[in-house]
Amino acid sequence: MKKLFFLVITLLAFASMNAQILDPAKWTTSIEKKSENTYVLTFNAVIEKDWHMYSQFTPDGGPLALEVVFKNQKGNYTLIGKAKESKTKTAYNDIFEVNETFFEGKAQIQQEIKLTNAKTSKIEAVLNYQVCKEVCINQEKKFTFDIPVSKSETVAPTVETPIVEQTQKDSLAPSLGEANVMQAETVSAPTEVIPTEDTTTKKGLWTIFFIAFLSGFAALLTPCVFPLIPMTVSFFTKQSKTRAVGIRNAIFYGISIIVIYVVLGLIVTTVFGAGTLNALSTNVWFNLIFFALLVFFAVSFLGAFEIVLPNSWANKVDSQADRGGVIGILFMAFALAIVSFSCTGPIVGTLLVEAASKGGIAPIVGMFGFSLALALPFMFFALFPSWLQSLPKSGGWLNTVKVFLGFLELALAFKFLSNADLVLQLHLLEREVFLTIWIAIFGTLALYLFGKITMPHDSPLTHLSVGRVMMGLVVLSFTIYMIPGLWGAPLKLISAFPPPIEYSESPNGVGGSGVISTTDLPDGAKIGVHGLTIFEDYEKGLAYAKTVNKPILLDFTGYACVNCRKMENNVWSDDKILSILKKDVVLISLYVDDKRALPKSEQFVSTTGSEIETIGDKWTDFMISRYKTNTQPLYVLTDLEGSSLNTSQPTISYVGIAAYENWLKSGLSNFK
Repeated sequence: MKKLFFLVITLLAFASMNAQILDPAKWTTSIEKKSENTYVLTFNAVIEKDWHMYSQFTPDGGPLALEVVFKNQKGNYTLIGKAKESKTKTAYNDIFEVNETFFEGKAQIQQEIKLTNAKTSKIEAVLNYQVCKEVCINQEKKFTFDIPVSKSETVAPTVETPIVEQTQKDSLAPSLGEANVMQAETVSAPTEVIPTEDTTTKKGLWTIFFIAFLSGFAALLTPCVFPLIPMTVSFFTKQSKTRAVGIRNAIFYGISIIVIYVVLGLIVTTVFGAGTLNALSTNVWFNLIFFALLVFFAVSFLGAFEIVLPNSWANKVDSQADRGGVIGILFMAFALAIVSFSCTGPIVGTLLVEAASKGGIAPIVGMFGFSLALALPFMFFALFPSWLQSLPKSGGWLNTVKVFLGFLELALAFKFLSNADLVLQLHLLEREVFLTIWIAIFGTLALYLFGKITMPHDSPLTHLSVGRVMMGLVVLSFTIYMIPGLWGAPLKLISAFPPPIEYSESPNGVGGSGVISTTDLPDGAKIGVHGLTIFEDYEKGLAYAKTVNKPILLDFTGYACVNCRKMENNVWSDDKILSILKKDVVLISLYVDDKRALPKSEQFVSTTGSEIETIGDKWTDFMISRYKTNTQPLYVLTDLEGSSLNTSQPTISYVGIAAYENWLKSGLSNFK
């Protein structure tokens, strides 16, 4: 009886120990012969409730996008287009500041292939993807498809071969410590709120609409559009037989303006596709091309030249406007778009670029906001013609507005150049350089507004208006506000524009005091988030911990881990936590999604058959074999022999400040 009782307890303990190896997405596959040499491969996933899996089209710089890799493609078959996906959701991620695209509940991936080698009998594929809830898991699954013999035959669904239970490389055992594998208990963590299309996506679209609406009003105050308001309204009110007809025509004229620009946004969305626009947002060439385009627009606004459409276009459209009636009014709206293009073109182009980087229907929403602001004055002044008398007269101030917009275009252009630099990790446009450029741009704008410099098309300035002085003071204040950013100030008002503080020549600010200089850093360490000294290699971190006789905080993290960033931003930043991390522990951050290849001599095959080829594979293998879990973030406080200092709760994950502080202090009290 005692033996039976002991056996049951042992089995329960073993089951509990492995409970943390999570696998929320269950896969089946099938293959269908479409034509003589063409096949459709289908991957179907059932995703557990509250979990979500990221799509192929989640942009770089955000969570880990799904990747389909075909191992035996060369010389055997070719891929026809990109893998197609079932329905996804898109939501703005305020941690990575990108629109992430993900599956919930279920997912289907289909890839069409064409055989080029008649002797090919199998297709070998691997899916790399990330699934998240309150924690994130990076998964790699292998699949093998047998080529059907019969034309109408469809292979029955098969279950995937998982690559998750990776085991520790034997050669790592001595250096990683001889401690027994300890059970990783379940940590109660707040569930990550996954934005839906009805919340965060709409919030992002409202932001685009609001910016576009303000841009439409800015376009109104340019020399190409503003003088047309009284001329156009007078035409409708005087040429119409009755006031009611004039009002009706003016309203239809405004609606026509909206339709023209919305159709432009629709064309952009249709031609590129929502998914492609999303993927373009972090594409290097996309960002470089639009950097050049926005600089071109800015130089035009500053007065170097004018962007005009061919006169023949305006003449043809104008001749159609003389037809009268509904068609004539529609062509009058077209004529406005063409004639005012030298002023509205750069604004529309910038809006389309910015909206395209958000993906989805953002270009349509952006064009609707812009055109609505452009059309409303024509409609309102037609309803209330007496308001025309209150309009300020055209003059040199209109060119001032145009120049002001040119400086804004120039500043925005460097955001796109910064995106390209961040993706390539060239460190050519680091935070200090970016801020220096913006300080120079807005400082020059302040000098312009105060009349210290002039542009080619400016009228002689005899005095400064009150409005111009007030705007100059605002711009000057903003310029001064940015200067402390060179010394490490967070600059929360513009946090979405410059590179992050970590991406700088000096992550702690120019001339920062009280921080370890790079020359004083231990071997293998670097300055990380919040000025912390961080090791990214276990061996080097362990060696340093032994020299200073401090416990080790293992941080199993990922570059694309949302909740890892949330813990760093919201928990590690707390003064009590930050003090412990700086003074009482040696912090070792191990990135499980690091795709850099290990040296050939360090690559191996684990006992489960998993190929350990990258740095991320190595740390995933360490995490799973040692702590029996595959989730991130994961924190372990250990002594210098690798044993956990928190006996009752060896690991902790996504928690609040109080729970994290108590866990740290509990472990530190056990360190000898």
